[in-house]
Amino acid sequence: MSTAPSTTPDGTPESGTPATGTSASDAPAVAAPRRRSTARDLAQIAVFAALIAALGLPGAIPLGPEGVPITAQTLGVMLAGAILGARKGVLSVLLLLALVAAGLPLLSGGRGGLGVFVGPSVGYLIGWVAGVAVIGWATARLLPRYRIVPALLWTALGGIVVVYAFGVPFLAAVTGMPLELAIVGQAWFLVGDAIKVVVTVLVAKGVHRAWPGLIEPKPWPWAARAKAASAAAGRKEADAA
Repeated sequence: MSTAPSTTPDGTPESGTPATGTSASDAPAVAAPRRRSTARDLAQIAVFAALIAALGLPGAIPLGPEGVPITAQTLGVMLAGAILGARKGVLSVLLLLALVAAGLPLLSGGRGGLGVFVGPSVGYLIGWVAGVAVIGWATARLLPRYRIVPALLWTALGGIVVVYAFGVPFLAAVTGMPLELAIVGQAWFLVGDAIKVVVTVLVAKGVHRAWPGLIEPKPWPWAARAKAASAAAGRKEADAA
């Protein structure tokens, strides 16, 4: 014997009570917002991969005996992390590198193909992935305020320190150069990279002010731990009372 669903005064079933002849499997799936969000994410990833590629169109200036080029593409990498966040920023860089590996000449100076992944600048390409992840991770925790000074420090950490931490050792290994010589040789790039950091932060601040919600704000790990500890202490006090 089936039971009739409870109804509201106007005769419609109450929320959470299936109507007669229907089941939970018949209820429409709420998936449309997820599909829209995914389509938007893919578009943003593609746009920033294209931006990084476009910043390589002016070409590159090779410096030093090892010939590692100065390029504006690192600016695109920093912007991807500061505007899209860690996940989408990393995916945009990986998309670019996948297209480069497929043979498209998307790196500065029209470079492309698998050969660039065994050249002296391969460490910097790996550093792009790690650097954009650091910048994106920190940006999510700097929002919604996105203060200039902390943003400059975190963007410099990801866009310069992390990228160089991968780039310089690989450069030394591929060219057979002593590591300390490679470190000194890369000093040529620091001024240009510092300018890219400033540009990135100023652009990102304007973008997040105009379009809030591009990156979901998240708490710093220590803030989350402190909040959890405070809540646990509160529960203990309540239980003791």
